[in-house]
Amino acid sequence: MLTLEPLRPDHADALLAFELANRAYFTRTVPDRGDAYFADFPARHAALLAEQAAGICHFHAIVSEGTLVGRVNLIDVEDGSAELGYRIAESAAGRGLAKAAVAEVLHLATTTYALTALTARTTLDNPASMAVLTHHAFTPVEEFLLDGRPALRYRRALT
Repeated sequence: MLTLEPLRPDHADALLAFELANRAYFTRTVPDRGDAYFADFPARHAALLAEQAAGICHFHAIVSEGTLVGRVNLIDVEDGSAELGYRIAESAAGRGLAKAAVAEVLHLATTTYALTALTARTTLDNPASMAVLTHHAFTPVEEFLLDGRPALRYRRALT
């Protein structure tokens, strides 16, 4: 069973462990966060919580059977729109967790966060992510380079 939890201070250790354990896996299809991301993670986590408190972003931990297995975020909230991003642990991939987490955050986006549109982006070598977005009625709107890699930007109106 999947639970989406708003990011909290007590998620810091589990979130860092998740990011470190999956770093190589993630860099196969998304740009690497870089060493600076991990260097002072407690300060970074505190900054994310401050952005969340200010309503700039909405961060969520994806928990399955008591273990943090992913994250799904709505970032850069402005004028009723935000960018969707998500990551699922390699050990939990292929089980439908991304689809379920995105479904839940879409519900929150409309009912709790009062958003009217979302964007998302993914590299072309990430068919699983493209499938999740297509499943949830995101439409590709632009090809571009993401850290030198071919990518697509998607958009979805929320009703």
